[in-house]
Amino acid sequence: MKKLHIALSTDDIAASVADYSARLGCAPVLVIDGAYALWRTETLNLSIRQGTGVVPGQLRHLGWEDDQAKAFSAEVDANGITWEHFAAHHQADEIQTAWPGTAYCVEGD
Repeated sequence: MKKLHIALSTDDIAASVADYSARLGCAPVLVIDGAYALWRTETLNLSIRQGTGVVPGQLRHLGWEDDQAKAFSAEVDANGITWEHFAAHHQADEIQTAWPGTAYCVEGD
């Protein structure tokens, strides 16, 4: 199954977690205080990150979480937007690399 992935920049993880949790009707599956949060719903994979060099409130990138993805890949579209393609476990590996010790894994792994 494919899920749309949206990655946004923020300057306030706590406020963004409260806002997006209310909008999505669910809590994130992972929060790293002051740094990152991730929601995974049936149709959407949404991440927010603080301090990435991207203006807060702006799009970092788009993509697809795809169970069939063999490896992580990224390409840039005609508008200069980066689109990533990955399976959930690829994202979990990326999170572990960025924040060792979070112990985040995808349910069922």
